[in-house]
Amino acid sequence: MGKAILIAGNWKMYHGVSATGKFLAELEGGVSRNPALKCALGEGSVELALFPPFTSLWRALEGKSFLPWLKVGAQNAHWASEGAFTGEVSPMMLRESGCDYVIIGHSERRQFFGESDEQVHQKTFSAVSCGLRVILCVGETLEERESGETFAVIERQLTKALAGLSPDEVGAAVSVAYEPVWAIGTGKTAQNREAQEVCQSIRRLVKGSFYEDASASLRVLYGGSVKPENAPGLLSEPDIDGALVGGASLKVESFLQILSAAV
Repeated sequence: MGKAILIAGNWKMYHGVSATGKFLAELEGGVSRNPALKCALGEGSVELALFPPFTSLWRALEGKSFLPWLKVGAQNAHWASEGAFTGEVSPMMLRESGCDYVIIGHSERRQFFGESDEQVHQKTFSAVSCGLRVILCVGETLEERESGETFAVIERQLTKALAGLSPDEVGAAVSVAYEPVWAIGTGKTAQNREAQEVCQSIRRLVKGSFYEDASASLRVLYGGSVKPENAPGLLSEPDIDGALVGGASLKVESFLQILSAAV
């Protein structure tokens, strides 16, 4: 079997504990009514990961007891294993809690909280080192795209973030999500061809830096206003191995439709 298609739901600052429990119950029912999706999740050809807020992580992790194929991750982590960093959570704490994944470098973290390429690198390295799998986000602003800087921005972000990791670590523990900043929460989506072009370049960059094995096993996701309407086209592109879904992951019905497009 080839690598699984990864459909990740980033809930951002939505869904508290009760809403998370309700979502999981509805998700269980929806999957049970879709034999093809249930089979794909069970055999591992499609992977489903949810990223709730920190306060809802424990409730999502409880869901793994009756949804054995469910993966759970955090939306952010600090780079230190411990320390006087009020309000922060370390990768090791997330791993000990049962998390499988963490999102690093989301455009909203870079834009609103000033995360630099160096901080993204430190977080990525620390998360991989303690056994978490990372969804590493890269992407350009509208101004950068219109200035023809898309590929230069992606190369800078990717090269910096992955520095110091081995080919095995990159291939096994990192998925790269291309999320054009101009498409996050705007309703705008990169055309299939545009998304494929950048995702292909990401794979080529990894191949150049981390050898063939890492680029072959690397999963490259598209994120940016992914919806049931555009998911089938995006997921049909040869270098798009999944989706990082925002708003459409908050409702079970729309999320199930995107998951079904991956089957």
